[in-house]
Order: sequence, then structure tokens, then C-alpha cells
Amino acid sequence: MTDLVLVRHGQTLWHAENRYAGSSDVGLTDVGLEQAEALGRWAATAGLDAIWSSPLSRARLTAAACARTTGLEVGVDDRLTEAHFGAGEGLTAAEMEQAFPEARAAFVRDPVEHPLPGGEHPDVVADRFVAALHAASAAQPAGTVLVVAHSTAIRLAVCQLVGIPLGSYRRVLPSLHNAALTRLRVVGDGPAALLELNRPLEPKVSSS
Repeated sequence: MTDLVLVRHGQTLWHAENRYAGSSDVGLTDVGLEQAEALGRWAATAGLDAIWSSPLSRARLTAAACARTTGLEVGVDDRLTEAHFGAGEGLTAAEMEQAFPEARAAFVRDPVEHPLPGGEHPDVVADRFVAALHAASAAQPAGTVLVVAHSTAIRLAVCQLVGIPLGSYRRVLPSLHNAALTRLRVVGDGPAALLELNRPLEPKVSSS
């Protein structure tokens, strides 16, 4: 039995405009770096046995803060990369609606039946991400593993592991906060139990 703590990276430079970063390598803002440090403080007392990260720098920088406070090395797994959004990479929702309105509307209705033009299929994203999670849990069959990755990939993986249709992921799990905690419990390669979802870090208590 492994507890997997899935965390979206800290705030990025595209966050304010809500641009679809996807597989683009976008850096963290100062706020994102502060969120990473807060996650590191949480990790120091979380009893982690391993840390895994997407290869994208926004995830690796977030995970690195946890490595500093725990002494654990960060494993990097390419399968934890965010979904590639094809023609939507780097665009806002409004810009997509102008550039390809029909395709955008179809994506909003059902992202599995109608991925963004040229984008990675959600089934593929979920399969590779869940495979990475099963590999991480197999390496720590009775431990707690932190996985720092990305909003869409995490939401798709959660849906697949708890039995929610992937086409509903945008409706059922509309967003994940930066550096918030989502915890799953898995046994082997079977389905997961969702223990908590999108829980913000506790505010830091200042000393008197």
C-alpha cells in the first residue's frame, strides 16, 4: 500500500493570463518559487520516502525545494510531463476561440472525443502518467511518494485511477491549485482510493 501525494508545480510566468503551458518549458514566478519553498517546509515533516518529478523545469524547481528539506533525491520520469496541447500551446482559451472556435468548442464539450488540434490524446496522457505512478508505488510498496507534475496530467490520472470517465475530467476536476496536495492510496496496480483532493498547504505560522 503506497500513498501518492500528487502536487501541481508552483505558479508560472503564464499563470496570470491562464495560458496553456502544456509541454512548453515555462519558468516559475517569484510567487511560484515561494510556493515551492512552502511545499518544501511541508515535505520536511511529511514522512516522504521518495520524490518524483516531471522533467519540465517548473516541476523540477518545485520538487527541488522538497529535496533540500528532506535529503531525498528527485527522480525524473518523462511520463509525468504535462499533456501537449498542440495548436493550443501557449494560447489562452479566448485566443483558441478566435483561432479555431469549432475545435475549441468541441474540446470543451468532450476533450477525449475531440482533443485540441494536434494535441496529445487524453487517453495517452492518462496511460503514461498512471504507468509512472505504478512504477513509483512499486518501488515504495509501503511508503509515501511525492509526485510533482502538472494540472491536466494529474487530473486525468486521478480520473483513471478512481474510475471517473476521462471525458468528464474538466467538469469533475475543473482545476488544481499550485502546490496543493492530492493524495491517493494504491495497492499494486489496481484502482486507487482518493484520500484528499486539491488541499492547499497550511499557512506558515510565524513565531512570536
